[in-house]
Amino acid sequence: MTWDWEYVYSFMPMLLQGALITLYATALGSAIALVLGMVWAIARRSIPSPLSAILTFVLDFVRGTPLLVQLYLAFFVLPDFGILIPAFACGVIMIGLHYSTYTAEVYRAGIDNIPSEQWDASVACNFRPHQTWRYIIIPQVIRPMIPPLGNYVIAMFKETPLLSAITVIELMGEARIIANASYRFLEPMTMVGVVFLAISLPAAAALRWIEQMQKT
Repeated sequence: MTWDWEYVYSFMPMLLQGALITLYATALGSAIALVLGMVWAIARRSIPSPLSAILTFVLDFVRGTPLLVQLYLAFFVLPDFGILIPAFACGVIMIGLHYSTYTAEVYRAGIDNIPSEQWDASVACNFRPHQTWRYIIIPQVIRPMIPPLGNYVIAMFKETPLLSAITVIELMGEARIIANASYRFLEPMTMVGVVFLAISLPAAAALRWIEQMQKT
């Protein structure tokens, strides 16, 4: 089979439309993961030990099971219990929830690196717990954690093809439609890889630049 540029030009608008859906899903999923991850990390340190142990087990369970299985359960099983979630919203929520368990570990590592003297000083200054977190702990945690958090955002971007399994027509979903309509898979699948590389490689380079800037 030879490469057909005319065929590529004919389907690229559809593929780029799918890429926009992919970026949209990544942005929303990342927002959920970054915010929820901080919530989980703070909760594990703030709530009583028995509840913290339960939360840790739940996070480990979510992190230890495949995202694809979670997507199927949320989209195909929850309706049996009367819970109906639109495909795109379901995909965004589940990918954000799944990766929040990873970002929680990143935040936890940053929190554990805060010297104990700073916690003691906040108590001595009569800071309330939420003031300690807001003004002392969180600002110190986020900045050095940007590179690893960014890596998870890129990982989420590369996981978005899984959303096509629950009928979300993102980049990979568009490519499958194109390929199935023409029975030509070489060009659509190759261009999907090109689009993913065109976005993920500059993003990875930007993260390396940020990491280098933090070291200087």
